[in-house]
Amino acid sequence: QHLADRAAAWLTYVALGAGALTLIAWLIAGATADFALERMVTVMVISCPHALGLAIPLVVAISTAMAARNGLLIRDRTAFENARKVSAIVFDKTGTLTTGSFDVTRVQVFGAGVDEKEMLRLAGALEQRSEHPIAKGIMQRLQNDGIQAPATVDFAAITGKGVRAQVEGREVQVLSPGAVRELDLDISDGALTDAAETVVFVVVDGKAAGLIALSDPIRESSADAIKRFQEHGIKTYMATGDNRAVARSVSEKLGLDGFHAEMLPHKKVEIIKELQGKGDFVAMAGDGVNDAPGLAQADVGIAVGSGTDVAAETADIILVRSDPQDILQLLLFGRATYRKMVQNLFWAAGYNVVTIPLAAGVLHSAGIMIGPAVGAVLMSLSTVIVAINAGLLRRSLQG
Repeated sequence: QHLADRAAAWLTYVALGAGALTLIAWLIAGATADFALERMVTVMVISCPHALGLAIPLVVAISTAMAARNGLLIRDRTAFENARKVSAIVFDKTGTLTTGSFDVTRVQVFGAGVDEKEMLRLAGALEQRSEHPIAKGIMQRLQNDGIQAPATVDFAAITGKGVRAQVEGREVQVLSPGAVRELDLDISDGALTDAAETVVFVVVDGKAAGLIALSDPIRESSADAIKRFQEHGIKTYMATGDNRAVARSVSEKLGLDGFHAEMLPHKKVEIIKELQGKGDFVAMAGDGVNDAPGLAQADVGIAVGSGTDVAAETADIILVRSDPQDILQLLLFGRATYRKMVQNLFWAAGYNVVTIPLAAGVLHSAGIMIGPAVGAVLMSLSTVIVAINAGLLRRSLQG
């Protein structure tokens, strides 16, 4: 877009300069003033900054409309144009490759003076104030069991690790496995046995009270989307805050090129920087607060529609639907749009390169002349051709 704008501006000066030079050259060559003036006018009429100026905006308008119609909201036009260069994509797991609809599958109590119902009640007190999909799954379990969650005091989210608050005079935390290991808390040896389970630990007054295990099904479209990405030469990775067993299970089922587990937000940024350092043009797709730094670091940041406002505000492009197939469609849209931009630029530039010398009369000795009226027709025709070619993008994207 910036290139087209600059080229159109320069072409205006080129047309004026070429017209003046044409007039002077013919007068020096001994032509009549009428003939020289006619050549100058023809040059100015036939030169077409309109076609060059419209070459990109017409394509942009059509691609933006088609993208929106397909559930792709473009916030950063440059990022969309650059989507064609993506060679690696990093997915968040929850809500992107999986449905993000958690169901509690297991509750295990370690002790700390609480039973299963009390542990769920304390966990619910914290999770009722969280936006994370895991919180929604736990709150659904409380609702199913008829458990009322108490109020909290001093609630705080621990970025990438969990949440904490005071509940009825007790210090309660709901933490990821990685956060529990950092605290060196005593947990059951069999706590992380099922690779299909996402596990959070409930900590009461500094002691591990138990765990809540949840399942999050893989999206039906994820495996096919990953396969298609790889067919187009795009490497696929997953960076998740979930435990390693779950991450490995999802990665193997989907056939990803690699995965990273128990990732804090700054670690996701490091993964993206590492890929960029290897020469990859990196896209990231995610939906959570923890994904926002990675979305900002990526060359193309993509927020899925079911995610948080923070992710949406940070991303370059927003998917209305939480479907990884739409991410591939976005990249293909970017490639098709860029091809059409290049076609229009070549046509508009090539037209002027050929017609301006003809209008100036370089083939006058061969009997080939273009008058001002014909020049006006050719100028209009050039603009129409650019518009028609841009319109063909709609058919290409629909196909």
